[in-house]
Amino acid sequence: MTRVEVRPQLLRWATERAGDRAADIRERFPKLELWERGEAKPTLKQLERFAKAVYVPIGYLFLPKPPVERIPIPDLRTVASRPMTQPSPDLLDVIYLCQRRQAWYREYAQFAGEEPLDFVGSARLDSREVQVAQDMRRVLNFGVEARRDCRSWTEALRRFIERAEDVGVLVMVSGIVGSNTHRGLDPEEFRGFALVDDLSPVVFINGADTLAARMFTLAHELAHLWLGQSALSDVGPASSPSQRIEAWCNRVAAEFLVPLDDLRRELTRGDPLPDVSRLAQSFKVSTLVILRRLLDARRISRETFDVAYQKEWRRLVGRPRSSGGDFYRTCGLRVSRRFARAIVVNTLEGHTSFTEAFRLLGLKKMATFREIGQRLEVGV
Repeated sequence: MTRVEVRPQLLRWATERAGDRAADIRERFPKLELWERGEAKPTLKQLERFAKAVYVPIGYLFLPKPPVERIPIPDLRTVASRPMTQPSPDLLDVIYLCQRRQAWYREYAQFAGEEPLDFVGSARLDSREVQVAQDMRRVLNFGVEARRDCRSWTEALRRFIERAEDVGVLVMVSGIVGSNTHRGLDPEEFRGFALVDDLSPVVFINGADTLAARMFTLAHELAHLWLGQSALSDVGPASSPSQRIEAWCNRVAAEFLVPLDDLRRELTRGDPLPDVSRLAQSFKVSTLVILRRLLDARRISRETFDVAYQKEWRRLVGRPRSSGGDFYRTCGLRVSRRFARAIVVNTLEGHTSFTEAFRLLGLKKMATFREIGQRLEVGV
């Protein structure tokens, strides 16, 4: 049986890169320690299985030294005002997958004669946040009054996503890598990212995050599109980012969701802590966003905000989570309904191969493709 030469340091790097899965990897490959010490060599088949298990291209294992992996977009995440360190393979693979989808849709949009989106890059860092937020509400046709027609803020979030897609944004919400349920995304690592393009702008929201956080993340990443700056983010309503771009996008997102002038009209003079639940119902946003805006409006102190926010966050995190729901119903949400419809139609017309469509949609079977087409009301 033919054995292959592989540097022990590359095997150790690949195992450590797997993060929390490292212990499971060592159980699955009992001879891994021998390989790492150079006391034994794997067969090519064993090495292929190992590379697949740690989500590393097998070619990386034949390099002279471990590669330096960098996030392909500006990384604006911080911990204690310091940049984040090594990205997980899950995060990298999600970004690469979204970039491939974006590239496909850009080519499709060009072929279809779609016009560039005027709002992408229409703002600058010195633009007034109130005016940018107002322009976002105008373009999306999703102001406070439109949200008040919704029964709840979770319904408002669905409408928000639909309005963003209607104007040309590919909104993808997923808590896993592709369709692999064994590769869950960590909301502690990132909340979302924006990939700027005037024909195929992408907003990705970490679906493993709480529902309460997703609306703010969507507004924040849309602000990145208006600014024309791709970015990876980990901010939320309580964040006070040190980077100027993130701080600006946070202020725009907060003003978009809860305009201060509208909030002040809702407040009753003399309330030490206004009725947060009532305000959340009125604006159709999470209670976390309302607490942030009460702080911005100087109706509560920072100390009161910190205590109330942590209490509310624990309550929301403690809520039971959905198991994921119907695969076909959620597919449009995971990959963007706009993207899914386009690639199904384009594939049926013979312009995209089924192999490429399956790869970008995360499918393996023709029956699944047909069912998705039917759910998207595309003739298959």
